[in-house]
Amino acid sequence: MVVWVEYTVAFFLLVGSAFALVGSIGLYRFPDFYMRLHGPAKATTLGVGCVLIASIVYFSSRDEGLHVHELLITLFLMLSAPVSAYMMAKAAVQQQVKTFNRKD
Repeated sequence: MVVWVEYTVAFFLLVGSAFALVGSIGLYRFPDFYMRLHGPAKATTLGVGCVLIASIVYFSSRDEGLHVHELLITLFLMLSAPVSAYMMAKAAVQQQVKTFNRKD
């Protein structure tokens, strides 16, 4: 395999795993529902997107032609994750979920 392909795949895998880690830590550490929703909705979506881009580069360089299966997954993820986060936040507002109030 060509060296630049290996570096590109490794870069996207490392960046994607870093985003996924930050999103997971945010899910664990934030105190209320709305803050916990923000971490995975943003960071983990970018992390999975980077991993899928690495997969596109790897399999496209391995075989002849462009592999678009991962591109379709990425497109679906980028469209569905913000919509699902919005719907969960809207449901939480209607259910009057308590927010974290910091006492100074």
